[in-house]
Amino acid sequence: MVNINKMSLSRMKYFHYNNIMKNFPSIIPIFPLSGVIYFPKTNLPLNIFEQRYVDLVNDTYNKDKLMGMVQSQRNDNKVYKVGCLGKISDFQKSRDGRILINLTGLTRFKILQEIENNKLYREFKVDYKGFHLDLVETNEDQNTENLMSKAKIFFKKNGLLLNWREFEKLDKIQKVNTLSMISPVTNEEKQKLLESLTVKDKIETLDNIISFYLHDVNFNNQTVQ
Repeated sequence: MVNINKMSLSRMKYFHYNNIMKNFPSIIPIFPLSGVIYFPKTNLPLNIFEQRYVDLVNDTYNKDKLMGMVQSQRNDNKVYKVGCLGKISDFQKSRDGRILINLTGLTRFKILQEIENNKLYREFKVDYKGFHLDLVETNEDQNTENLMSKAKIFFKKNGLLLNWREFEKLDKIQKVNTLSMISPVTNEEKQKLLESLTVKDKIETLDNIISFYLHDVNFNNQTVQ
């Protein structure tokens, strides 16, 4: 009888998911967009109208449907080093030339270098190492009740409406990822959330960010909507 301990199972899963990641392309087209992040297992609807990104989406859809999203920095030519690979799960063309797509997040990546090309859009060499947990169904039992209570106050003070009844139907990871995506925080704070490796890290980071705003005098002087 073979005794497989938890450490062995963890290693087996690690190698299994790393093998899956080897099938992801090492060079991907990138859509840089300021103020927008998304995560594995989340969906991001996009309205594509600029010609270079229309080309990107058309080329991607006709190839493997895989493209990367990354935040652009204040200098339009610079991007952050960590983004998310997504697969086009819905694709519609409008009469006026726009393309409406839905991106389903697969795994995060780290940018290694930009690849020169003769296309209107940019391509980068990326590495998925270190993000194998994005493919794992987590068993982390993290308490999010305190975070959710703060988030409701935070959203109310910002005059933002969210259907909390529907929101409660999401699983824990979806809740944390959704709040990370839509919370009205700075681009740098959004990026910090994206780069948090585990669910626990992300919960702690988001809790700290929201707590900072709720204790900020200038923020608390805003009119509650």
